[in-house]
Amino acid sequence: MQIKKQTIGLTVDDSLMRVYVASPEPEGQYPGILFYSDIYQLGRPITLLADRLAGYGYVVAAPEIFHRLEPIGTVIEPNDLGRLRGNDNARRTAIAEYDADADAVLNWLTLNAGVAEGKLGTLGFCIGGHLALRAALDVRVKGAVCCYPTGLQTGKLGRGTADTLQRVREMSGQLLTIFGSLDPHVPPEGREQILTAIAATDIAHKTLLYEANHTFMRDDGYRYDPVATDAAWQEIIAFWQPVFG
Repeated sequence: MQIKKQTIGLTVDDSLMRVYVASPEPEGQYPGILFYSDIYQLGRPITLLADRLAGYGYVVAAPEIFHRLEPIGTVIEPNDLGRLRGNDNARRTAIAEYDADADAVLNWLTLNAGVAEGKLGTLGFCIGGHLALRAALDVRVKGAVCCYPTGLQTGKLGRGTADTLQRVREMSGQLLTIFGSLDPHVPPEGREQILTAIAATDIAHKTLLYEANHTFMRDDGYRYDPVATDAAWQEIIAFWQPVFG
C-alpha cells in the first residue's frame, strides 16, 4: 500500500512538539498508532519503520520525544556523543511530561478523520518501548507493541521513578513484547521480572525472544539483524489484526 507523509505540530505544556505522520495513500478509515522512537529521535532508520507500518494500513504518528530540550527537527546521531546526549535528554524529561505528550498524540489521532473510531494502538523501540507500554495504560488504547523496552524493571524513564510496570494491570488492551537474548540493557533477569509482572495480570500477552542484540531493528548499526527484524515484523502485523478486528 502506498503511503503519504506529513509533519504536524502539537503544543504541549507551551512547547511545540513535531510529529511525523505516515498514513495510507488511499482515503479510508484506518487504525491509529502512537509510534515512539528510541533516544535518537526521528532519524531515517526510525521513520522507515514508521513508513513500513503505515504501508500495512495504519495512521502512524511519531512525536519528537525531547521537544522540550532540543530544537524542532533535531536528529541525534547514534554515536558515543549522541548516546550521551539522548540519555541526558531522557533523564531531564519529567515522567509527567512524557504522559502529557502521549495524551496529546492520542487526542490528535482520535480527532483525525482518517482514524477509525476506537482503534488506537502504541508501538515503540528502546525507551520508546517503555513509553508505548506506559501510553497503553490509557483506556483508549487497544494494543501495544514494545520492542526491547528499557527501564521497565528498574523504573528508569525520566526524572523520578516510573511506576509503569507496577501499573501494567491497568491496561485494557493486548500486549506484544519483543526482546533480544543478547541485549545488555534488558538482561535475562530484567526480562524475567518484566514478564512475571505481566503474567500476574489478565492482559492478553505474547512475548518473542530473538537471538539478537539491543536495537536490532535499526538498519544503520552493527547490531542490525535483518532476519530477526523481518521475523518480528511478521509477528507485529499479525498481532494488530485481531486487536483491531
